[in-house]
Formats: sequence, structure tokens, C-alpha cells
Amino acid sequence: MSDMSDDQNSHPESGSGEPSVFSRIVAREIPADIVFENDRVIAFRDIEPKAPVHLLVVPKTERWRDVVELAAGDPDLLAEIVATASALAGDPDVFRSDDGADLTQRADGAGGEFRLVFNTGASAGQTVFHVHAHVLGGLLQEGTLAH
Repeated sequence: MSDMSDDQNSHPESGSGEPSVFSRIVAREIPADIVFENDRVIAFRDIEPKAPVHLLVVPKTERWRDVVELAAGDPDLLAEIVATASALAGDPDVFRSDDGADLTQRADGAGGEFRLVFNTGASAGQTVFHVHAHVLGGLLQEGTLAH
């Protein structure tokens, strides 16, 4: 894996007035493998996974371009994104490999291990300027970005 770019879209969205690809998923204009949704966030599988499990957790509002703006403007929504990521990492129906293996449990019986990544800015790999978290899991190695 060479980078952790935002693979749902291949070009930066720079305030063009058009809805982001994520807003179009929320509106069901673009199909996605949605694994969770409530009134404030939606989560779905990344179309180009960088790990055995690669989910995106996205607020339904486009108001915040990146996690820095979100943290300053709506820390409760940021906390909800993190809590959603944690809950999904503990759900064996969601946090599983392509072959169906449950990735929620460690050998010691603890569960819910995951990597949470927010790309902030184009030079950091952000291509969709609608804040979102990458939730990665499944035998990730220390010292690597994804796998």
C-alpha cells in the first residue's frame, strides 16, 4: 500500500458547490455497502480497502472539511464518529474479513482493536473535503499505515 488517500473520490473537492461523494451516498445517489446509519453519521465499506476491514465513518453534514474544523466546531459530533468506529470494531457482523472471519476478538478475549485515521489536507492524502474517519482493522502491523 502506497498511501491512505480517500479512495471514494479521485479528485479534490474544493468548494465547487456540488455535493461531496459522501453526501451523494447519504442521499442514495451513489450505492455503498452501508454498515451503520443514524441521524448524524453514516458508515460504509471503503471501495478500495487498504486493510482486511476498511470502513469510513462520515457525518451527514458537509459543514466540516476536515477533523481540525470538526473538533473546533462540533466536538460532540467528533466524539460520535469515534464512538461509532469503536462500536463497529466490536461488531462481528461488520468487523470481519472477506472470508467471513471475525476480527473483533484478540487471542486474550478482548475485542474492538482498530486503527482510526483522519486525513487532513491534500498533501496528507485527503481527496474528499467532507470530514470522515477511516476505520481499519485485521492484523495490522506496527510501523505500517494500513497493512
